[in-house]
Amino acid sequence: MKEKNQSALSSLLSYAGGYGKLTYLSLILSALSSVLSLMPFVFLWRIIREVLEVQPDFSRATGMVHNGWMAVLFAVLAALVYVSALVCSHGSAFRTAANMKKALMHHIARLPIGFADEMGSGKLRRIVTEVTGSTETLLAHNLPDMAGAIAMPLCMLVMLFVFDWRYGVACLIPIALSFGTMIRMAGPSMQEDMRLYQNALERMSNEAVEYVRGVPVVKTFGQTVFSFHRFKASIDDYCEFCMHYTRMMRKSMLGYTVLINSAFVFILGVTLFLIRGENYRMDILLNFLFYVIFTPAIATAMNKVMFMSENDMKVKDAVARVNTILNLQPLPETEHGEEPHGATVELKGVTYRYAPDAPAAVSDLCLKAERNEIIALVGPSGSGKTTVAGLISRFFDPQEGQVFLGGVDVRQISKEELMRHVAYVFQDSRLLKRSIADNLRIAKPDASESEMLEALKKAQCMDILDRLPQGINTVLGTQGTYLSGGEQQRIAIARAILKDADVVLLDEASAFVDPECETQVQLAFQEMAKGRTVIMIAHRLSTIRNADRIYVLQDGRIAEQGQHDELMQKNGLYADMWAEYQKAVNWKVGEAL
Repeated sequence: MKEKNQSALSSLLSYAGGYGKLTYLSLILSALSSVLSLMPFVFLWRIIREVLEVQPDFSRATGMVHNGWMAVLFAVLAALVYVSALVCSHGSAFRTAANMKKALMHHIARLPIGFADEMGSGKLRRIVTEVTGSTETLLAHNLPDMAGAIAMPLCMLVMLFVFDWRYGVACLIPIALSFGTMIRMAGPSMQEDMRLYQNALERMSNEAVEYVRGVPVVKTFGQTVFSFHRFKASIDDYCEFCMHYTRMMRKSMLGYTVLINSAFVFILGVTLFLIRGENYRMDILLNFLFYVIFTPAIATAMNKVMFMSENDMKVKDAVARVNTILNLQPLPETEHGEEPHGATVELKGVTYRYAPDAPAAVSDLCLKAERNEIIALVGPSGSGKTTVAGLISRFFDPQEGQVFLGGVDVRQISKEELMRHVAYVFQDSRLLKRSIADNLRIAKPDASESEMLEALKKAQCMDILDRLPQGINTVLGTQGTYLSGGEQQRIAIARAILKDADVVLLDEASAFVDPECETQVQLAFQEMAKGRTVIMIAHRLSTIRNADRIYVLQDGRIAEQGQHDELMQKNGLYADMWAEYQKAVNWKVGEAL
């Protein structure tokens, strides 16, 4: 856990471990390189001075070759030292970024699964990949450049006044003015602008992920991006912010660029002043030529300082965003976890809110499911069905009430023990691009081939294996080997069967199953339910018609409960839902025309 008051640099280097020494070595080498890079200007000045002194008899210019080679030598030496600095800085930067990613992923693995839904997968992905990656630029390039940008002006100040203090003062004027302009651009207000910029990027990333997931629906109904108002709004907000910021910085950036490149104007003015009338001396011309050659280095050094401050702000913001995740506390774990006794699931007076000021997703909820029972949760969207499943799996803890598994509060069961007793089949099960066997062994790493085949048989998957030449060793997603949604769901059910958990949660597990596979999926459900407690969340009411008990949720509360026939006789919410479902099932294109 990183403290909030820790500086961005020290926070970054804490991830580098022993490689942090390479960062400090790169700073020294970069500063040395900057000093060495100024020496060629001195030898070029010596060449020009010698040429002017011996003219027109250039045969007396005996030191030109020596000075020329010395200029080349120092230029090459400066380049080699700088490359060495970059080698050191990159070694530290890559290790730091890798360790940051590892720290984030280890911490995320300890956080409740519900936090990812609250934060948003797009925002989370961007922090783990792009934000941590942005720190590489600071450590690999910006920090060494910063050391050089500091060392070069200090050395330049000495050189500016060694040759002619009057020219030195003339060069300092544009430096001071441009530095004042830079502070205006890179001041405290820019840190806030950087935060807003990163927020706009995160919102756009989040909405982009949601939009991509909904592309099939968009194409099916011939809609455009305008049907996803939040995605378009996030793009518009990002565009508006960038345009506003650009307009706001336009004058300051223009002034800075003009000032930092205007040193020649000042030294030309000094030269004209010094050589006025008959007061013409060769040493003034020599100094003028030196400063003409030397002043472009001033603009280079100042540009490095400016972009260094900008990148430093980016890294401060990046570290702050990483710490927003690292500072999140995982659900409390008991030191000596209890073991559930049986497969009974019970919720007593459970209330849960996704945010303190949000309405309750479930409120004072009570329900119970026994072994060998199939319990169904139905209700309108937003009624709390998936929240109930998340509470049972302890994706998050309720603010009020208790959730029991086998008579034990799930908060008193260790995470590993709870996951051993609960299996979850999502509505859109994703399989890894590995072999079928590898996907199954996620549930039971030491499973034998015979155990996996038995689970696949119970999940009605043998027809899938029959058409795959390598059977369970077939790697999915390669050489045209792809499974339909229903086939993937049956593999996921086989994985749950192989896990042999006491409690099985089916969250809309048949929602996206193609009609050809639905019968086989239902048979797989029946096989999986044997000897277990099954809690199903379903929109297809036909799949839960034979459930032992149906809980009808509305606004986070149980509106009705009972078996299908009992609920139909009540002629309440469930009966209305069933009537609407039957209309949808029997709907024909011709009736709509």
